[in-house]
Amino acid sequence: MKKHLFLAALAATSLLAGFSSCSSDDDNSNSNQVTDDNVVADDASALSLVNGVYSHWQPLSSSFSFIIELNSNKLTSFEGEENEPGPVNSRFEQEPTTWYQVKIFNHLLLGITQANEAIATIGNSLKAGKVSQAGYSAAVGKAKFLRGLAYLKLVQLWGEVPVYTEEGGSTTERQSIDKVFEQIVSDFTAAESLLKDYDGDPRIPSKQAAQGLLARTYLVWGDKPLSQAEVAAIANSQTDPAFSKDDAKLRKAVEYADKVINSGKLALDPEYNKLWGREYESNKRKTNEHLFTIAHDGDKKDAQGNHQTHCSWTFPFQNGENGQGFSQNHTEVSDDDLYDDWKAEQPNDKRLAETYFVELKNPADGLTYHYYSPVYTPVNGKGVDQSYENAENLEILQNSVDRIEIRYAEVLLIKAEALVQLGRNSEAAEPFNQLRTRAGIATVSAPTFEQIKREWDYEFTYEQFSVLNSYRWKDLIASVKKVSGYKHFPDDWKTSTGNTYTADQEAYFTKIHNHLVAKYNNVRGKHYRQPIPTGLKGEDLGISQNPGY
Repeated sequence: MKKHLFLAALAATSLLAGFSSCSSDDDNSNSNQVTDDNVVADDASALSLVNGVYSHWQPLSSSFSFIIELNSNKLTSFEGEENEPGPVNSRFEQEPTTWYQVKIFNHLLLGITQANEAIATIGNSLKAGKVSQAGYSAAVGKAKFLRGLAYLKLVQLWGEVPVYTEEGGSTTERQSIDKVFEQIVSDFTAAESLLKDYDGDPRIPSKQAAQGLLARTYLVWGDKPLSQAEVAAIANSQTDPAFSKDDAKLRKAVEYADKVINSGKLALDPEYNKLWGREYESNKRKTNEHLFTIAHDGDKKDAQGNHQTHCSWTFPFQNGENGQGFSQNHTEVSDDDLYDDWKAEQPNDKRLAETYFVELKNPADGLTYHYYSPVYTPVNGKGVDQSYENAENLEILQNSVDRIEIRYAEVLLIKAEALVQLGRNSEAAEPFNQLRTRAGIATVSAPTFEQIKREWDYEFTYEQFSVLNSYRWKDLIASVKKVSGYKHFPDDWKTSTGNTYTADQEAYFTKIHNHLVAKYNNVRGKHYRQPIPTGLKGEDLGISQNPGY
């Protein structure tokens, strides 16, 4: 089999060294190139070949947050010096050489290329009688599932991208938004037909996982992603484009959400706070909410342990209290107001205490630490593993929590949102209210679009949806500019903030202020797309650049 030149070029490069502990030792690319001399010999080797594609997903688990959450009003980053890639994304200053953009884009394309080669090779082995039809279905279904997911991430973040499969295509010529989505639907539909039903293990792609991602795909596509020309028209503007939708695609989102719901194989975990943590992951509770997850067993056992815990909880108990010193986490909640506003709106919401920590007892010393002005800002609670003894101190080193790509709650909210956009608000109440009932807050008879949007925040804050939802709703600039109302935005936070603050705390809140102001000043229409990055070694990939970069 002729190897793709694109894969050869990328695989030949040595990956760049990480810029910090969140991106160090996490970039071991295993291309697993396949030729006609290395044909799959049986069902087991077919599946093993496809499993190699996961090597390109594992390094990305936390990296997605460094674009999707930092490019929003919700998160800031103090990952090392201010010119490093976390803070650069936090301030909307990303460029084609910014590491997280380089890393994600290239690994997704490498995974696509590896999936292409696996699909072709396994197909040849089926024809040669070396692989059974069942083995082919399991392996190729998984490969197409992962390829469809990679294209979905690419089109959401970069818009028009090259489309190439085992049947051909260019690795440099960008295709229209519709062409990319057609490939995504083709891949997920094939996966739906080839894969088995969900069996309780979310690490294994299933028929229902493919259906759930088809529901997501049609919701994103149904909200008419901007074309390159539309982005170019607003690239230097601070005005959002008008929201628009495609009702036919929204009806398909409802259709596929219903397939998952009507299968009876998924359910909400009755305890929201048990969805995260090493001892709760991968459906160990047998509650069937995790629909598809990326497995992590720690740095020594996979391409990268899931640094999501590490990055949001870098120095768990060094906030200046109890004699433990002061250090800044790699990602930080942008302001107290994100917690305060939710607390004022829904004081009884059970999800609030899991999403934002304002105080926490350290199991190691028995002392309580506070995360709220004048000590700190609140901390992202979903980044803290609370599932085993002393996990708060140990998990930042082990990084072994699986990353949840899709859970059943999203399927319910996709259905509710699509119905509301279709004007069928009363029908949306049933799936919408399932989330509210679990959260312990009031149900509604017919949710509004604004209530739907807020529910995404309540249910999925810091779960890698923020900027993607802003792209869909065409409110990126308006949502980011909300920071002007945050506590630490006013100019009196530039320097000294009063005698109640230590020097470390003053420096910390000055950084918060500077990032909020930078977000407000820097966000532009061009940020509806990420910059097309360089290759992993800084080389030009030959793909035309997005407007404004």
